[in-house]
Order: sequence, then C-alpha cells, then structure tokens
Amino acid sequence: MRYDADSGLHVDNWHDTAEQRRKLLAEHGLDGSPVAKLDQFATEVSFGFAAELGDPGKRLWAMVNLFLPKAQTFAGLHNPPGARPVDRTMAPDHGFCPEMLDRTKALVLADVWDKPQFASNPVVDRLGVRTYAGAPLILGDTVVGSVCVVGTRPMPKETRQTSLTLIKQRRDALLKLLDQHNPATS
Repeated sequence: MRYDADSGLHVDNWHDTAEQRRKLLAEHGLDGSPVAKLDQFATEVSFGFAAELGDPGKRLWAMVNLFLPKAQTFAGLHNPPGARPVDRTMAPDHGFCPEMLDRTKALVLADVWDKPQFASNPVVDRLGVRTYAGAPLILGDTVVGSVCVVGTRPMPKETRQTSLTLIKQRRDALLKLLDQHNPATS
C-alpha cells in the first residue's frame, strides 16, 4: 500500500491488487493474450472517436488494456495505418492507464502537455502522444484494466465532455462484451 497525501488514506498500489485482478481476469477467460473480438472492439473505438471528433483521418490508437501482475497487456489493440505500431505489452508505469488503478473514474486529457505529471510519461516521447481518453474496467470492486484511445494531436478542449461520454459508453459496451466472453456464464 502507499500513502496518498491528498486523501490522507492508504491506498492499494499495483502489486497489492495483482492477484485479485489475475483471478478476476481468469474467470473471464482472459490471460493477456490477444483476443480477436477485443482487437475488433479497439478498432471500433478508434473509428468512433475519430468520427465523433469530426476527423475520420485521425490517427488514433485504441486499446483494451489488462493490468497483469508485472505488466500491462493489450488484449485488444488497434494500430492505425501509417502510424508507429504499439507493442502488446507495456511496463506498468508507462502510459496513462495505470492512473486507473488509483481512481475509479474515466480520464480525458485534451492535451497531455498541459499537465506536467502526464507530459513526462515515456509514451509521450516514444509515440508522440498528445491526447488520451480512458475509462477503467471494473469487475466487482476491482479495476482490472481500461479501454482507451490515444492520439498524436491535442483534441479541442470543447470536445472534452464528448470524449468523456464516449469513452464511458465504450467502457460499458466492453463490460457487456466481457460478460459474454466469460466462460463461467457461457
């Protein structure tokens, strides 16, 4: 556990909930391997965001991210054509999705450069990430992953609320898809 000075509470960290996350994911038949349905879902998220933001030509990566004990893994991934491809795994402290372990709310960053704690993240330099929208995947009371979209151009600030609504809708659709993918309920 770590101490959160803002709340004055001790909160779980990446390692504290690792075994619980692993068990919940296993119950849904997920081990971090790529899943064709989730790749398709990520593609739909990318295209949906691009259309909603009024720029179908936008290069947006989209991921269904699972938080495994020692890494993040993208069970669903959309690499936009012509963009630098993203690997299926990433260190637990890279990107913006690990923020979801510490919160249970969606996060939209219209321009990651506006927030120093996010501007220094390794993915900013590696991929040129400028915008992010993500929502946590919560099974029971545990955050097991996220659905997110990232892009190389900042989004107009007036689209922030639209992006927040859209990523929450996509998260809710993904949770339904995961329930259908759950071998225990099939």
